[in-house]
Amino acid sequence: MNYILFDGPVREALLPFTFTRPVADIRVGILTIREKWEKYLGNTTTTITEEYLSEKYPMVEMEQNVLINASFLPNSELVEMVKALGENEAVFYEDDVVAFYAKEAQDDIDFSSFNQIEYEGDVLRIEYTWDIFSKNEAAIQADFDFITEGRKSQPISSTNNLINPENIFLEEGASVEFSILNATDGPIYIGKDAQVWEGSLIRGSFALCNNATVKMGGKMYGATTIGPYSKVCGEVSNTVIFGYSSKGHEGYLGNAVLGEWCNIGADSNNSNLKNNYAKVRIWNYATEKFDQTGLQFCGLMMGDHSKTAINTMFNTGTVIGVNCNIYVPGFPRNFVPSFSWGGASGFSSYLPRKAFDVAKVMMARRGVEFDDVEARILEHVFELTKKWRNY
Repeated sequence: MNYILFDGPVREALLPFTFTRPVADIRVGILTIREKWEKYLGNTTTTITEEYLSEKYPMVEMEQNVLINASFLPNSELVEMVKALGENEAVFYEDDVVAFYAKEAQDDIDFSSFNQIEYEGDVLRIEYTWDIFSKNEAAIQADFDFITEGRKSQPISSTNNLINPENIFLEEGASVEFSILNATDGPIYIGKDAQVWEGSLIRGSFALCNNATVKMGGKMYGATTIGPYSKVCGEVSNTVIFGYSSKGHEGYLGNAVLGEWCNIGADSNNSNLKNNYAKVRIWNYATEKFDQTGLQFCGLMMGDHSKTAINTMFNTGTVIGVNCNIYVPGFPRNFVPSFSWGGASGFSSYLPRKAFDVAKVMMARRGVEFDDVEARILEHVFELTKKWRNY
């Protein structure tokens, strides 16, 4: 069977992260949503997404296809229902389609003519940016159970102090020395060739993905995910970093989400709690206004390729777009449009040519090429986001 992940109606509510990737490639828990589905299905997947993203994330259609709503995270029961789908059948959760069968020539889908199979079990779904960190604890536990089932952790060095070690798993090549790992409240997963340097304090649930690093003295609270090839230090709490990003120095990052290729300058901090303890409102690209999250704790949302200078401060519920460069003292506005350059004293447009020069250097340091496909995606994002750069 050919499996295709589609963005669905939640895509706009997941901006700025879906400016540069399909919903399927959001990381929550240990794996991206795509990686979860592919491991459960035992198959590769392709994507239906925005046209400007389709060159990097193509869709392959065959005679028989099952299309899956990428906002839903898989579990064993749900996957079995999806794998069993036949012609003119669909799985629904409440009023939303989870997956449906479609033939190649089947252009118009009318679900009223389908056999609608209701899924009534528990399910994790990512519908808003803040779901990425607020549902990360459950996602880490689900991924940990699935990835480690029937497997044995690599030996953990005796230099470490371990609490609940049966809930700690190290992949091949992982290194942890002279640190405290407390897995009482949730699992701790250290990915392939990842490193935890001396003096680090880690509480589960926590995931350090492949080739990522916790630098000396890092203080990692649950429920936190550090994506592949990322580097972190300082104090990090209930945060998801997609990958290839750095918060390599002291400073606080909490109830936050960072995309790829971000850099947080030394001693930068975000607030995650309002002084009056009120529920946090956050910029919603879909409604073009600040909407209620229902959360008391909500920090920073930062799109791909954005960076801060040292000592940068962010207010509660700040949204930073793609390819922003934030500097100068004081708190910047709590919505910074993509391709912005500046800070509390004001902004100007960060032109793609200059932004791309930085991206080429940063990506080359990780052995990744900034190619024409990536440039075309970001150029499209620059044009898409012009209307918000009304400084």
